[in-house]
Amino acid sequence: MPTAPIYLGLMSGTSLDGISAAVVRFHSLDDGTPRLRTELLGYSVSSYDAEQRRRLHAAMREGTAREYCRLGFDFGAWQAEAAIAVLAEAGLSRAEVRAIGMHGQTLWHEPPHSTWQFGESAVVAERVGCDVVSDFRVRDLAAGGQGAPLVPIADALLFSGDDWRALQNVGGIGNVSVVPPGGDPQGVRAFDTGPGVAVLDAVVRRLAPDLPYDVDGKLARQGTPIEPVLATLLAEPYFLVPPPKSTGRELFDPAYVDRFLVMCREAKPDASTPDLVATATALTARSIADAYRRFVPEPVREVLMSGGGAKNPALIDTLAPLVAPVAVRQFDDLFFDGEAKEAVAFALLAHLFCERQPANVVGATGARGPRILGKLTPA
Repeated sequence: MPTAPIYLGLMSGTSLDGISAAVVRFHSLDDGTPRLRTELLGYSVSSYDAEQRRRLHAAMREGTAREYCRLGFDFGAWQAEAAIAVLAEAGLSRAEVRAIGMHGQTLWHEPPHSTWQFGESAVVAERVGCDVVSDFRVRDLAAGGQGAPLVPIADALLFSGDDWRALQNVGGIGNVSVVPPGGDPQGVRAFDTGPGVAVLDAVVRRLAPDLPYDVDGKLARQGTPIEPVLATLLAEPYFLVPPPKSTGRELFDPAYVDRFLVMCREAKPDASTPDLVATATALTARSIADAYRRFVPEPVREVLMSGGGAKNPALIDTLAPLVAPVAVRQFDDLFFDGEAKEAVAFALLAHLFCERQPANVVGATGARGPRILGKLTPA
């Protein structure tokens, strides 16, 4: 029996922590379902330094043609370095990789009109010596969809169970996939729930510049959420619009953080830094719980948490009673390190492209029909 091909996935999300890289094989389960088993051969994270993060943040707000041109090629080089590093860690040669699935970096996402994930795939193909599949979102959006979320196909094919299950990612933006038993993609409900850690991390960095984020949720645990602010923010239009829907830093941007801080100080002039961090933490948790209450009628038994926010115990402890009796569990406990999950998902998207199989979940994006996603840059 031939050995399953190897794919490499690259992901840089809205949290701007760094580039996640995963090397995987996918195996059929032969159980009468479309599900696949993931064999994770290697995983690594290449963290951004302060200057790289600054350039990416700045590009989401403004820039010259020269700056975008240079950053696109530089970002491609960073992606290539991450790919080479994970192959070295896994002890694999570049010749063994069938294709790289490269998400790129989302600079702007404005459905139903357009979306932009940048990063020069030709640089990756040239430096790594592998075919690169990239720019996955645009075909779905061209077909009338949101172009997001893209991970639900992986949640269905790789991470479904024997009961209804929700998979909640808490990266910069929060998104959920609700998957049926057996993983049939046609039964998946998925959408962006709202802010993940984008607002929370920005608040921490504004108020405690020496911290990259609320380490172990220590600040939030010392504070008390400011309820009037939460009530106002959770009544805003995005949270009330039914799926399909997606969002990003276009909404939860620095101006949103500015407004958040002003609202908190007006509502509670003596608010401490922990109070403001606790309020931002509660905003993420309550937006997730409210989204489930409004838009998830399926009999979900458990929620599997992944992404950077899943490592924040204050956030998890805030969320758990809000969604009870649904159990809140870590993705890591059932599969592998949840930080690798989205990189694995983009390796799967490369696999589906190579097999000429659709990768968009129509029920999640609202596209006119199934589409093969991605653009090929040959080695």
